[in-house]
Amino acid sequence: MTDSPRPQRPHSVYFFGTCLIDLFYPDAGMAGMELLRREGLKVVFPQKQTCCGQPARNNGYQDEARAVARLQLDAFPGDWPIVVPSGSCAGMMKTHYPELFEGDPDHARAVAFSKRVFELTQFLVEVLDVRLVDRGEPVTITWHGSCHSQREMGVVDQPKALLRQLTNVTLVENPREAECCGFGGTFSVKQPEISAAMVTDKVASIEATGATQVVSGDCGCLMNIGGAIEKAAKRLRPRHIAEFLLERCHGR
Repeated sequence: MTDSPRPQRPHSVYFFGTCLIDLFYPDAGMAGMELLRREGLKVVFPQKQTCCGQPARNNGYQDEARAVARLQLDAFPGDWPIVVPSGSCAGMMKTHYPELFEGDPDHARAVAFSKRVFELTQFLVEVLDVRLVDRGEPVTITWHGSCHSQREMGVVDQPKALLRQLTNVTLVENPREAECCGFGGTFSVKQPEISAAMVTDKVASIEATGATQVVSGDCGCLMNIGGAIEKAAKRLRPRHIAEFLLERCHGR
């Protein structure tokens, strides 16, 4: 978590939905926007937004990734913060857009864009200084932080700071939290045996915490971990943090 001065609280924000939220986890996106609205912000969802370009970049298709990224530069034209309910997509836009457009006429625009990108929990903590009131029943959970959220966005303590505000929630640390769940986008397709072994280890470490729910901020991880949980018939429930927080504090 940063020690720099708190950014000025905006009146409006953009919301970047991500592909996985659009296709598989729409409730997580709706919950993220609702959390922001309940803080008094106007939330704008540009209809022309698409993928962040990460799949193309990670597979070596730099020109294609740049073309997709340029669409995002056009779709978010104002100077409002861009809030992303995914450390992976946020990391792509904040860290890699400036690199992707190095030597390109749009480089300055990409740099300015990247400076406006916030992962959702990072924004709730560092910009809005959100205070939560828990209205849910007692529950024990553990947190899974994605590789990109931790290593590219520096999002480690922010989600836990939010979860620890919930008086009826017991957050149990996973000693193997920093380990990858094995998804890695196309890695799980190209290296299925290694990916399967990694997610098996991850689920075992989650189960060992005694938690009944695993909360994360990245839908790719949730899809991979959740699929392994379902296949193994484990009594664990994967949750996106936006849905979890909204349900605990405001109901659905």
